[in-house]
Amino acid sequence: QARFVESGGGLVQPGESLRLSCTTAGFRLDSRAIGWFRQAPGKEREGVSCVSSRDGIYYSDPVEGRFIVSRDLASNTISLQMNDLKPEDTGVYYCATWYSDRCGSEWPRVGPLESRGQGTQVTVSL
Repeated sequence: QARFVESGGGLVQPGESLRLSCTTAGFRLDSRAIGWFRQAPGKEREGVSCVSSRDGIYYSDPVEGRFIVSRDLASNTISLQMNDLKPEDTGVYYCATWYSDRCGSEWPRVGPLESRGQGTQVTVSL
C-alpha cells in the first residue's frame, strides 16, 4: 500500500516561499501519477500539482508560474517549491494517488483517492 509523509509546512508572510516534501513508500514512484492537493477550512479539496511518467507535470491555474513540482526517484520523494505565497494558498497540503498512472487531461479533477498522507499545514498571513 502506498504511504506518504509530508513535511515543510509553516507560517509565512505573503510573498515568501516554502518547500514541501513528500516521502513515499510502498510503490515505485514512477509507476503512478502523484498529486499535491490542499484543503482549506470549509472548502473542498483542490488539486495543486501533478507529476507522472506518462504525461508529465501539471499545475492548477491558481499556482501556475509560482509553484514548481519535482521528484527524486532515488529518494522516493516528491517536492513542491512554493514561491510568492498568497493568503489564499493557506491550507493543509498533502500528496496522494488515485488509481492512475496519468495526471489526465481533466487535471485538477481526479477520481477517488487511493491513498494520501496526513498533510502539512501551510499558513500565509501577515
